[in-house]
Amino acid sequence: MARSLNLHDIQGNVVRAYGRFSFPFARYFFFNISEAKAGRRFVDEVRQNVTTAARWPEQADKPQCTVNIGFTFFGLYQLEVPARTLKGMPHEFAEGMKDRAFVLGDRDVTKVAQDDPNWDEQWDQIWKDNRKPGTGGAHDVHIWISLNAQLETPGTDTPVSALEERTQWLRDLCEASNGGVRLLATQGQDGTAEYQAASAVFEQHGDISLPTPKEHFGFADGIGDPVFDGQLPETKAKDGAIGRGKFVDGKWVPIATGEFLLGHPDESQELPPSAMPPEFSQNGTFMAYRKLHENVSSFHDVMAQEAARFAKVMQISEGEADATLRAKMCGRWADGVPLAHKPTYEEWQKFRAEKDFDNKDPIKALELQMSYLRSPDASNFRYADDMPGFKVPGGAHIRRMNTRDYLDPLNKGGVDGDGKPYPNDGASHALNKRRRVLRRGLPYGASDPTQNDDTTEQGVVMMVIGASLFRQFEFVQQQWVQYGLDFHQGNNTCPMVGEHRHHQRHTIPSDPKTGKPPYVMSKLKTFVECRGGDYFFIPSMTALRMIAIGNVDPT
Repeated sequence: MARSLNLHDIQGNVVRAYGRFSFPFARYFFFNISEAKAGRRFVDEVRQNVTTAARWPEQADKPQCTVNIGFTFFGLYQLEVPARTLKGMPHEFAEGMKDRAFVLGDRDVTKVAQDDPNWDEQWDQIWKDNRKPGTGGAHDVHIWISLNAQLETPGTDTPVSALEERTQWLRDLCEASNGGVRLLATQGQDGTAEYQAASAVFEQHGDISLPTPKEHFGFADGIGDPVFDGQLPETKAKDGAIGRGKFVDGKWVPIATGEFLLGHPDESQELPPSAMPPEFSQNGTFMAYRKLHENVSSFHDVMAQEAARFAKVMQISEGEADATLRAKMCGRWADGVPLAHKPTYEEWQKFRAEKDFDNKDPIKALELQMSYLRSPDASNFRYADDMPGFKVPGGAHIRRMNTRDYLDPLNKGGVDGDGKPYPNDGASHALNKRRRVLRRGLPYGASDPTQNDDTTEQGVVMMVIGASLFRQFEFVQQQWVQYGLDFHQGNNTCPMVGEHRHHQRHTIPSDPKTGKPPYVMSKLKTFVECRGGDYFFIPSMTALRMIAIGNVDPT
């Protein structure tokens, strides 16, 4: 039986990836608190409009525009949350993302701090100013608020008017605070934006604009988000967990709730220590907010060079070479079809035709693709039957982000006496289930690819949610994205989002039965760069009320 959660007490962005629920627009706001009482009044006004995890439409009406809120460590301090409660917060949350830059790969690990004083030069102004010594905290980020909005009219790229109405509401709340709460309008490339705008990448088909699941490199994104116990209605949990939960005793089941929500048992069957009182932490969680810039010109230039060489080596067309290399970097074909299911170009093209992904009606084609991506079929695969990486290279992006059963010690690897990979049927997610994270956020920047290059504003606003920033987000980012040892890749980082200042390779194994040689991509550049961010606590509705009335009693 699924765990029953008080969804009215949990913020909605924890349980839902809004983009999958027809909210293709977002605005992310950040505020500074200079006066505690004004800050608490601000929080009290906002909390009354926060979107909870109550199910639509059974428990609540689906809003036109969602509202969610979170706080940095110093935000809680400015709101006068007691020191004893703050001392119970994780140290990485207290330190903040900027101080963890070496851990995350945001700084060059070959340089000491004294040799790299301007390491954050490319960050947005708001994040360069955040926690800057000598400023007295006047520009520190204390509050994060997100607005996610629906389309005004299907077939257009215009959000509902409620998005701008909510934006004005936040401006008015700041004005009413008489300077006690300030909107930090130093976002964006020029440092003058009130908010970080984000939206799905839209495609134009005549007079029709359609939101796609793509990011700016052209890959379908946000497919394999984890499912945890109590997240879905019991009628949907069984199918929902297929490929997105954990594989145990030969079947897929949801991940323990406590991996993503505080106050619930996690995969170690424990209630981890949390800040007191218990009501303050219960049903809350932590979030890493990261603005990730995509160097689209560099990506496409490198792919063109590598595809030309790959085509000659493999004796295939450059079009097939380009599509194949992209898939071997990601672990999925560009439309989201996993290599684990369709490992060859021919199989993929045949599958696309069967699914009618290229239907002449663009609306129908998108519906068919989205139906597939949301089905268990798009996520129901494992790696225990592909230990050598002949289908999905060991260093591919999705293999690093979710190792599935690959790292289970029961995996034998290699092939048997008949040359067939060991089935490894007993392999489970034992070493993976404590590293999963919830992925939220949307792309930002112009949808028209002809407008984008390395210098323009485009990328992904990534918000990673989990009960432990250190054990989940930071571990994956450091050990699996920026290193390759667990995947037998040496110093090779993730080919798509890894740092490539010092290591530019990605190895693509080849099944000897094909007669084709392995291939090593050797011209990789850093395609994704962090433009700033911080760590936030996402409280429950109960905790929000405690913060707003100034009544957090840790005793």
